[in-house]
Order: sequence, then structure tokens, then C-alpha cells
Amino acid sequence: MFKNLMTIILLFVSILTGCSQQVTNTYEGNWEGKLANANTLNFNLVIKESSANSYELTIKNPETTIKEKLVLTSDKRLKGSIDDDIHFDLSFTQDKTAITGYVKSGILMYHVTLQKTNGGTYSGVWNIFMVDNLQSQTMYLGVESNEDNSFATYPFFGDQRFTGTWVNSSKKEGDALVSRDYKTGLRFNAKLLEDTIALEILLGKQVVTVVNLKRSDIDLSSIQPSGLNSQSINKPVILNDGWATANTADVGVRTASLSKLIDEVNKKALPNTHSVLIAKEGKLVFETYFDGHNPNISHDQRSASKSISSAMIGIAIEDKILTGVDQKLYDFIPQDFQYTKDPLKAKINFEDLLTMSSGLDVDGAASENNYQSSDNWLKTTLEAKMVQEPGAGANYGSANPYLLGVSLDQKLASPLELYMEEKLFAPLGITNYIIQTENTATTPYFGGGMYLTPRDMLKFGQLYLDQGKWKGKQIISESWVAASFKKYRRLQDVKDKNEYGYLWWHKNYNIGDKKIASIEARGAGGQYICVIPELKAVVVITSGNYRSRKLLQQPENIIEQYVLPAIVE
Repeated sequence: MFKNLMTIILLFVSILTGCSQQVTNTYEGNWEGKLANANTLNFNLVIKESSANSYELTIKNPETTIKEKLVLTSDKRLKGSIDDDIHFDLSFTQDKTAITGYVKSGILMYHVTLQKTNGGTYSGVWNIFMVDNLQSQTMYLGVESNEDNSFATYPFFGDQRFTGTWVNSSKKEGDALVSRDYKTGLRFNAKLLEDTIALEILLGKQVVTVVNLKRSDIDLSSIQPSGLNSQSINKPVILNDGWATANTADVGVRTASLSKLIDEVNKKALPNTHSVLIAKEGKLVFETYFDGHNPNISHDQRSASKSISSAMIGIAIEDKILTGVDQKLYDFIPQDFQYTKDPLKAKINFEDLLTMSSGLDVDGAASENNYQSSDNWLKTTLEAKMVQEPGAGANYGSANPYLLGVSLDQKLASPLELYMEEKLFAPLGITNYIIQTENTATTPYFGGGMYLTPRDMLKFGQLYLDQGKWKGKQIISESWVAASFKKYRRLQDVKDKNEYGYLWWHKNYNIGDKKIASIEARGAGGQYICVIPELKAVVVITSGNYRSRKLLQQPENIIEQYVLPAIVE
């Protein structure tokens, strides 16, 4: 009887599973709807004291209010969490006029500032999608079935200034497909109704909006950037961010080629160019944005932020937290991973990592795609084989700076992001930025992925042009700037075999019979910070060509064909 009962139960479960699978299959394809409000994913943060050492945090959008408790810790930090994904680590400024710090959500650390109001509360904004407001309220959902009969959901947004969600899996819970964006920490519950999908977007366990989706025949890969800006060659506006501005004519910059640049971008001849900025003789003289981008939007740096990682190593050496670039990597590796050490790996020092010369197999286990898809980045990277003697040759790979970040974090008494804020970002007046973490979701990733506004990218370039000074204050030592810009190796695995410094690229441009030398921070998709000492100039370009190898060198073409003709005498 028991055997017959089990057979009946298994048959019943099989029928239900089959029906469920069949029902879910009918939802495959693309779906489309509209967010109720352009500011739905811009959260107002308000903090007020509720009792001794305890504060109330209100998180609010046009549809939802969330209240959480923050506690003032012994080290004078305001800390609290929404769930396991979303954490607040904040502190009062010295004069108590503001609260600053980080909202840690998903793999991102959003730097936020809350200003004191007349009522004694502190108020600010957390833009979880990086943009100041959505120019398109349309959103899409792709539903796909996998070979193992599971399903994947892919949320897309009509506002393409946001670089997108990273949803890597979905699971079925009752009548919903549930997923999480491990980039921003947002959760998505796609409730499967009769002929629609009700897509809940959640912050922690709290629904912050619901989007009703209907079937769509749109090809999601065809979604194009939207949003217009008025571009001009006039003097950039002053924004109280530390930049002095000037007319191009004041510093000898000619505008014909810059006007042509604007025309070519608007005609889509230079696709997905988001911004071009020029500083000459310490002044911002040209600033133009496209596809809805503006000075308030922090832009994905990809690997361009490797050069910021280099700066932090230099600062730590100056602070005597590190003794120098000859320090050995394995002096900083936790005991749990010392088993990976062998005679060759034991020789790897910080200069090898700074110059992409560690000898680790960057095409194998230490490749970005490999270690970033593993459960333990450090284990995978350190277990990679050695393909050459450390310092013998340079092959580009993100594992090298990643190991620098792991090493520096081991030596600091406070969190690495607080050290970065204190020593680099705050002195530069950089407030609107985001740090990407590595797989622990607690430590900044030195391999890339920060977000900075183009104006702040320009500041970082100007800092290096001015030998480590900003507004007369020495932030990075002059000797570190010189060491960073030195030519150590040629990158053997890139097309142009560029010479390479301490996580800085070298490039020569040809303008007529002149060769113009540039030292550059570079990131995938077209993110460039170009320091041109001969011309006392810094150029910043941001772009969105993340999926196009054909347009990989478009920023270099912009510099050579449009920017340099305007500023070369």
C-alpha cells in the first residue's frame, strides 16, 4: 500500500511539475511596461536622532517609505542594514554639518552625502541606478528557458545611461520568477498572471514599485540610448566643484575641429560617445555630453580605475603603510592561501603587479573571466600557473591590480574604502562616486569598475599633470607620479604593444609631422583619461561601446583627429 501511495504522489508531483513547466514556457519572450515615476529608483535618505547613540533612517521614493535603525558605534560610525545585501556605513563630518559614507548594496559601494537641514535632520539622495533621474520610464523583461528546465529573467531599462543589471539566475517560487541583481542589490519578483507579468522591484524585502508588463516584440539588443543635450564650444559653467573654467580662445584652443567633433557624434559617426572634456593650463575649457549624459552622472570607468588603484599604492608607500614596490606579494597573502606559493611566485613583488609583469597566466586561471566567475577569486588567481619569470615581460590582466588591492587591505587598520576617501577622494573634492567590490562584497576591487563623473576623471588626470598636486595641496608624491609615468615594459598581448607604467598606458599620437606623447588611464568601452604634459592638457572621454571590439580605439581616433588639432600649436 505504501508503495502504491508513493507512486500516486510521485505521479501527482510529476503532473504538477509538468503543468508548471508548460505554464512557465508560455511566458518565454520579451515583456514591456513603464515605471510609474522617473524618480522611482532615486531614494531620498533622511537621518534623525531617535535616542542616545541611535538614529532613524528613512528611505523614501515616490511610492514607498522604509524605516531602519542606525547605531552610533564606538568608532563614531553610523551603521545599519536592511538585509544581508544592503548596509549603511556613515559618519558625521567634523563640523557636524553633514553625514557622509557608503551605502553598500550588491557589489557596489555608493558614496553619499546628507546635508544638515534647518530641522536638525540630515538629508541626501541615493541614486541606485547612477543617473539623476530616468529619461525613459520604459522597462523590459526578457524571459528565457534553460536546458535544465530552469528559467532566466533579464531586466532591461529604456534609459541606457544606466549600464544594466547583472542578473545571473532566476528561480521559480510559486507563481513568480525570483531573481537578484548582484550588481546593485535590487531584487525582482516577476509574478506570472493570466496575460501579464507584474514585476515587483524590491529593496531588501520591501517592494519599492510594481511594473505591469505586457508582451513585446522588441529586440532587446536593439535598444538605443535616448536623451539629448545642447552641445556647444562655449565656456563651461562653474559648478562649485573646484574647476576654474575659461573660453577656449583664452588658452589658445581652436574650435573648428571641436565643432566638427560634436557634429560627427550627433550624426552617429562616432557611436556611443558620452562625453568629451578638455582641461588646458589648469582650466576646464571644453565640456560636452551626448545621449542624455551630464555632469551629475557618474560613469562606469571599467579598467580606467586601475590608475586610481596605482595612486592608492603610492599614497600607502608615502604613508609608510607599505615600504616600497619591492615588497613581495606573498608577505601579504593570508595563511589559508600560502600553499599556492612556489619558488617563482615567491619572487612576485608590487612592481611586477603594477607593470602587469607578475608572470601569472593571464589567459588561464588568472584571466578576468575565469577568476571572476569562480566562488573564490583569490584562490583561483593564486592557483594560476606561472608562464614566465616575474618581471620578464608584460601581459595585460586585471588579476595583477586585484592582488594589489588584496595586499593593501591586509595592512590597513580601517576599511580600504575609508582610506581611499580620506587620502584621495575627499582632498580632490570628489563626492559623487561608486566603488565596485571584489567577490567578498566587502573590499574595493582594484582591477577596475569604479564610477566617477567626467569632471572628476579630469581632476584625477590634472592631479598627475601637476605632479601630484590639486589646488596647491600635495596629494600624491611627485616621486610617485614620476615613477608611475616611467616606461617599464611593452604589453605583449595588445595590438599596439604599448609601453606601460604603473597601471598607466603610453601612447604617441601623430599630428602632421609632430609626435605628441600621452599617458593614459584606459577602460573597456572607451573610458580614457589622457595626460599630455607637452601641451599642459588633460582630455577625458567616456563611451558606451562595451560590446564592440571594432570601436575599441574610437577614443584614440577622437583625440588624434579632433582634439589634438584644436590644441597643438
